[in-house]
Amino acid sequence: MLTSSYPGVLTDLLYTQAKEFMGIFDPALGWFTQVNAAGVQLLGYESEPAFLADAAHPLRLAPWTAAHWTALGEHARQEGRQTVQALIPRHGGAAFPGYLEVAYFQVEGRPYFLVHLAEQNPLQQAERALAHSHRRFEAVFANATIGIIVCDRAGQMVSANQLAGEQFGYAPAELLGQHIEMLVPNAVGRRHEQLRESFNAEPQFRRMGAHRGDLVGQRQDGTVFPVEVSLSYFHLDEELYVVSYILDITFKKNAERELTAQHQRVARLNAELEQKVADRTHALMSTLEQLEQRGRELALALAAEQELGELKSRFVSMASHEFRTPLTAVLSSAELIEQYAEGPLREKQLRHVQRIQSSVKHLNDILEEFLSVGRIEEGRIAARPALLDLEALLRETVADVQSLLKPGQRIEPDVQCPAPFRVDPSLLRKILVNLLSNALKYSGENSVVRVRATCTSQQLMLSVEDHGVGIAKEDQEHLFERFFRARNVSTVPGTGLGLYIIAKYLELMRGTVALRSELGVGTTVTITIPYENDSAD
Repeated sequence: MLTSSYPGVLTDLLYTQAKEFMGIFDPALGWFTQVNAAGVQLLGYESEPAFLADAAHPLRLAPWTAAHWTALGEHARQEGRQTVQALIPRHGGAAFPGYLEVAYFQVEGRPYFLVHLAEQNPLQQAERALAHSHRRFEAVFANATIGIIVCDRAGQMVSANQLAGEQFGYAPAELLGQHIEMLVPNAVGRRHEQLRESFNAEPQFRRMGAHRGDLVGQRQDGTVFPVEVSLSYFHLDEELYVVSYILDITFKKNAERELTAQHQRVARLNAELEQKVADRTHALMSTLEQLEQRGRELALALAAEQELGELKSRFVSMASHEFRTPLTAVLSSAELIEQYAEGPLREKQLRHVQRIQSSVKHLNDILEEFLSVGRIEEGRIAARPALLDLEALLRETVADVQSLLKPGQRIEPDVQCPAPFRVDPSLLRKILVNLLSNALKYSGENSVVRVRATCTSQQLMLSVEDHGVGIAKEDQEHLFERFFRARNVSTVPGTGLGLYIIAKYLELMRGTVALRSELGVGTTVTITIPYENDSAD
């Protein structure tokens, strides 16, 4: 059993007389409280007090901060000791690579660290470098993302990484000592031996894909898979070793096959598309040729239609003018007969004269409509705005159509346009006459025709409402076409030009027309015309 004097002797041997740095670090002070003589000399100081008093020593500076020393001490307290490799700074000199070992202990409840610094000698540095190199090699070899197998000259596998074993379905240890040909299908096994001997005779680096043809590997279960292989070599103790880098290209081959299939499909689709384009082009050319022929036929038909229309217009105009002379003579003769009628047959004579006068007036109205259409289509009518009193114009127009009233019929005007405004009085009068004539013609006896007019925002809105026979829905969209007449009024005399003329007059006056009608209820026609007020005159 050791006596009480032994701790002092041990302290002297292990601390004071140690050949390397030994020091006591006080975490409360953040610095050493004592250092042995070897440590003072190792760090380049003349004495222990000089070292302890040096506030600028690098062991006080980053990365040797108080937090760093505290972390080292905490690791030492938890694990008993902490060892790190670091560059140790000397006072006034270059740093040296060394080991720093920290041991934790307590004295009277206070924590302290025993710090041991040792400089690495060349052998230690070489061992450390070798260990690092070995670890790097292991990291690269074992964790490589490509299969690696090392063979000797005889083809026996001396090393294989994890991925190589997985590729061929073996544990890496199962491959060691086996011939590389076990990983090659039997059909090419003997040829592979020849290739290996040829490579051994003249070893050279071969990159991926340099082989001719496709390469395959054989798994432990006998299945094969496509591979790409590159080769390198090295000599160790004058022995040749060959390194094979193996890449499983199953995915690549599948992708190539899929790509080839897609290319073939695209080529097939392109061929079909080209055929379809050719067929469609042929059909299109045929259609275009037919359209051109139809266009020529339509152009000829249009020219003929235009010529016929012009002939028709000229005929109507000429006929209207020529008919007016004999009609005027007939009307004059009827008036003379009316004046000279006497005797017991006077009443019958006057009745026939009135029938002649009515028929002549009807013919004159028809001719006037034909002439209006001709003038409109020839562009000989234009709107000529003038100052207009609408109430006066409406009174005159109502007076003009009195002869058309059936027994009990009456016209009720309602005009809300007190101030004069500027529109074409002649065109507006003709529009009103046409609207009132239609309303009276298609309404029965004892009926009322209402005329309403309002003037707002420099716009005239005038409507003529009757309670006549009305117009069917299917006929309403054609009412403003030339010579169109509703089917339910085909027995009533008329030319089918009245509403057409109204629409054309409104175009000249920049106006619009709208119609609302119901069979057996009546019809309302509304026209809207913009105007200028009197201040613009």
